[in-house]
Amino acid sequence: MTTLRRVLRRRLHPLKLVIVALVFVTFVFLIQWEVGSQSQQEDPWLKEMAVKRDTMLGMVMGAVNNFRDAMPKMQIRAPVRQQDKPDGMSCLPGHYTATELRPALERPPQSPLAPGAAGKPFHTDSLNLCALFPSCCRCIEQTFKRCPPLPTTSVIIVFHNEAWSTLLRTVYSVLHTSPAILLKEIILVDDASVDDVLKDQLDEYLKQLSIVRVVRQRERKGLITARLLGASVATGDTLTFLDAHCECFHGWLEPLLARIAENYTAVVSPDITTIDLNTFEFMKPSPYGQNHNRGNFDWGLAFGWESLPDHERKRRKDETYPIRTPTFAGGLFSISKEYFYHIGSYDEEMEIWGGENIEMSFRVWQCGGQLEIIPCSIVGHVFRTKSPHSFPKGTQVIARNQVRLAEVWMDDYKEIFYRRNQKRGLKEINISKRMDLRAQLQCNSFSWYLKNVYPEVFMPDLNPLRFGSVRSHTPHTSHPLSKPQSSV
Repeated sequence: MTTLRRVLRRRLHPLKLVIVALVFVTFVFLIQWEVGSQSQQEDPWLKEMAVKRDTMLGMVMGAVNNFRDAMPKMQIRAPVRQQDKPDGMSCLPGHYTATELRPALERPPQSPLAPGAAGKPFHTDSLNLCALFPSCCRCIEQTFKRCPPLPTTSVIIVFHNEAWSTLLRTVYSVLHTSPAILLKEIILVDDASVDDVLKDQLDEYLKQLSIVRVVRQRERKGLITARLLGASVATGDTLTFLDAHCECFHGWLEPLLARIAENYTAVVSPDITTIDLNTFEFMKPSPYGQNHNRGNFDWGLAFGWESLPDHERKRRKDETYPIRTPTFAGGLFSISKEYFYHIGSYDEEMEIWGGENIEMSFRVWQCGGQLEIIPCSIVGHVFRTKSPHSFPKGTQVIARNQVRLAEVWMDDYKEIFYRRNQKRGLKEINISKRMDLRAQLQCNSFSWYLKNVYPEVFMPDLNPLRFGSVRSHTPHTSHPLSKPQSSV
């Protein structure tokens, strides 16, 4: 009796139960064959037994099928079955492994004899495309949990007459430093380049890179429209926008995606370090972030950088903690694809480029999101002294873009912008769709932004008694004070 109880207490392995069930079914089939071989007309009780046999067989087979369906699917080398969380999201326990987070391309192919483009491409053409990309030692051991799972990303890179080798160095650096499990695709958007090498030859060359593809605009429409085109064909959970002259440090992508997984409304930028325009050497990031900067703006709506205020330094718990930034440069950032469209993507009426980063900065903060710089994500960027590209409709498009963002997001504070820039003549623009978006999202006022996001901003008098420019009246003499920008 004691032995029987032990057997009953013992937990039967599911595979053993399946074997027992199969043996029982085989036994029943043998009985069926035995009985069926006799004539049911010889003995009336055989007919009744056959009916009962069929009924019992149906019950047994039904039980076996139910048991089979309830069993977890067994597969050789199958991953551990994911546990369902209460909110319906499934994820694996533990952390991502080093194998899972290996680069999408462990060693890029060697560079061909790369043709150049405008500017000074001769040095970058001579560099190996599979150069050793740097890493960030202070964050290299950071681990990423599987729950919530890191989202995938589509990297979108817009180019217009970019140097062949510079563009490919950007692509290879993404492939060489991004985990294969997270990098969904790289989408190159050609903003109507005129260089022949960036057309059929580029398409042919990229065939060796299966996750890289090119989409093209037939006419020059600029960065904003090109990025919207890239986003429209992207299939990743998140969108990562990069300029065409960047190189990524090892471990740059995971911290960005981890922050979005934590906070759906976070729009995150890497810590940007400079790549020398002439030598393509990296300027190393400052150790332990002693000189971290964040984005700001002036009342001419130009973007700039500033040191972190004391309250932001104290708020951050450690060096891996995100930095809140009032504005961002806009060239390099990641965002949830769903949130990108929820928050209004880009203003489709803005042209070429200029002002779109300030507009998105105001919009994200005022409408419930937040802009952050992630110090553990580092990307190098070539900063040019001047734009090598032309503006098809003239540089006046930048002024029009700035007027649009001032009219939609700055409320009465737009008057400070107009006093300094004399652009009231451009106010006859249609902003009804963007105003509808602001109402739909129930966004905060610009005064809320100044109070809660950027209280350190220099604040001119909103209603001054006098304003204007100071000019020198010394004959035949040019003086810096004669510039209209020196408004008081």
